[in-house]
Amino acid sequence: MKHGCAHQARLSFISRGGIAALALFALGGCATALTTIDAPQSGIAVPAGWTAPAPAIETDIDQYWQLLDDPLLTRFVDAAIANNFDIAQAAGRLEQARASLKSASARRLPRLSASGGVRRDVGDFSDPDLLLSGGLDASWEADLFGQISNSVTASRADLAAAGYSLADVQRLVIGNVALSTIAARSTLVQLRIARDTLSNQDENLQIARWRNQAGLVSSLDVEQARVQRAQTAASIPALESDLAATANAISTLIGEPPGRVLGLLQQDAAIPAPPDSFGMSAPAEVLRRRPDVRSAEASLYADTARINVARAQLLPLVQLSGSIGSSTRSINSLFDIITGNLFAGISQLIFDGGQTRAQIDTAQASAQISLAAWQQTILRALEDVESSATDLDASRQRVGILADAQDAANNAAFLARNQYQAGIIDFQLLLTSENQLLSARNSLAAAQAQRASAFVRLTQALGGGWTQATDTNPDDSAEGSAP
Repeated sequence: MKHGCAHQARLSFISRGGIAALALFALGGCATALTTIDAPQSGIAVPAGWTAPAPAIETDIDQYWQLLDDPLLTRFVDAAIANNFDIAQAAGRLEQARASLKSASARRLPRLSASGGVRRDVGDFSDPDLLLSGGLDASWEADLFGQISNSVTASRADLAAAGYSLADVQRLVIGNVALSTIAARSTLVQLRIARDTLSNQDENLQIARWRNQAGLVSSLDVEQARVQRAQTAASIPALESDLAATANAISTLIGEPPGRVLGLLQQDAAIPAPPDSFGMSAPAEVLRRRPDVRSAEASLYADTARINVARAQLLPLVQLSGSIGSSTRSINSLFDIITGNLFAGISQLIFDGGQTRAQIDTAQASAQISLAAWQQTILRALEDVESSATDLDASRQRVGILADAQDAANNAAFLARNQYQAGIIDFQLLLTSENQLLSARNSLAAAQAQRASAFVRLTQALGGGWTQATDTNPDDSAEGSAP
């Protein structure tokens, strides 16, 4: 609010009769300025398209985890949506915001209170009869300068922000469930690779012992085979520990104690593979889908409205109040004689030592903080999409290359094993080929997990994992409702 409006308000307070009415009419321009809030502008130039590679095909990402075709993952996601305690806390904050909106809207209505009593005098010469009384008091504040309406606007924006925050918590929780399930699948595949490799290395160790006993090779081959087998065997407990930790994390995400999830994960299953074709919406559309961006925008709108709430304290406050009552010595005649009064008052702040001005400055600073937070959220959302899309494309390429490498390593290990048994090559070449195969299989499994994880992160970055039904916006029916 401009200082000129406050100056006019002070003049209207010391005027009389028609002068006061004219001053209040002149202040109508200030009231209009205080009750109008422009839509927030981020000031960030949103690009028209993405620099990262992305097909033109559009993909429905509301329930993107189903595109991974993993029934157990779908079960985990459903359980997380129903039982996750982070989501429950966000839902509770949403209900708090809804109640705050109802409370702010109720200020637009008159306040009514009823009273009644019974009195009896005691002592010498007192009247022994009972005196009955009853009354009704009413008060109402005229929202001339938007203090109430801006409070309602701020509460409505807070409710929208809480709804989008709930959606964002769900988006993040679902993403963590998907990433953890993919990590567990990858660990299981690596466990299977380690156990298969250990079985082969047991055979190699036995062959080396036989050849050593036959005097065909030295004990060096036996010791090298023992080293190789021990190293592979040592990796199995570490992988089992990682699997248990991941299963326990999933249990927490779906709101249950550890134990059951580990048993479900130990069932044999492949690493989920994302769809080959996946497209992305334009950056502006993605920002409209991102609940964290929408929540930050709503918070900025709420803080902007609170600036006008603070400014309105510098303007006159008009209140209407009245009461009616009756008293009698007989309940049958309680309402025979009713008295009442009506009072209209106006008050104006003259001096508070700068307290109100400090509240305005605080509200403006809060709005600046919210603006910066909104801008930062927009930039991070754009960064997430660009980085995740590039990561997904690179992961797909790595999977193709490493699949060829595994095929070649598998053939080389098969040939080396046969040639060693025939005595054509020494044990060192067999060890090299076996290690190359183990590395190729683990690298391919890691690349497949990275591809699936990149898909999850990209769909998260695009705003997937929640539906519009999750966003609980306030409706106008909340206004004017009784507390």
